[in-house]
Amino acid sequence: MRIILLGPPGAGKGTQASRIAEAYTIPHISTGHILRANVRGETDLGSEARTYMDAGELVPDQLVMRMVGDRLREPDAASGFLFDGFPRTVPQAEALEHLLVENEAPLDAVLRLAVPSDEVIARLTGRRTCSQCGRIFHLVFDPPSEESRCDDCGGELVQRDDDTEEVVRNRLEVYAAQTEPLEHFYWERGLLRDVEATGTPDEGFASATAILDTLR
Repeated sequence: MRIILLGPPGAGKGTQASRIAEAYTIPHISTGHILRANVRGETDLGSEARTYMDAGELVPDQLVMRMVGDRLREPDAASGFLFDGFPRTVPQAEALEHLLVENEAPLDAVLRLAVPSDEVIARLTGRRTCSQCGRIFHLVFDPPSEESRCDDCGGELVQRDDDTEEVVRNRLEVYAAQTEPLEHFYWERGLLRDVEATGTPDEGFASATAILDTLR
């Protein structure tokens, strides 16, 4: 299976990506991991990327795509892959499409985790993090035994700045603006599928696999 996973912050992409990749025995690929691996390994591409990173600039799409191409030629990707959070733009999607055509390995599906904005806001604004040990709780789904205190170390639980409602709403607006053209790109190609992700992680996983199993 060759899959792309899309979804807003708080939709559960990380959880679902790991479970789907394991279920279909395919690598879960992140461009961030690819980039860091090339830099750590001091490959030619990594050295080239480092010059941009050291200057505080974004690594160009062309260079990222060369790294992606190398990653997809590794043996574990022969039977498929799952991209999480990539591509982010239509130009990246076009470049990936061209690469996959060259490899005669077209996408099977682009899964969009469908979660209403109100639920995303409830998920993210309810998170609390221990100021001492870093453990994360949720006021609704995983509450601490004692209000505002960590069960593990007794540290104070705090809300991160990026989990406030104002910040979350802004993140959702930015995500929608950036991904709408990308979703249309894949809808035009008949690849976009909605995964019902409003319930539990198990229910979201069942929705995703029900879609993917029809494509095998």
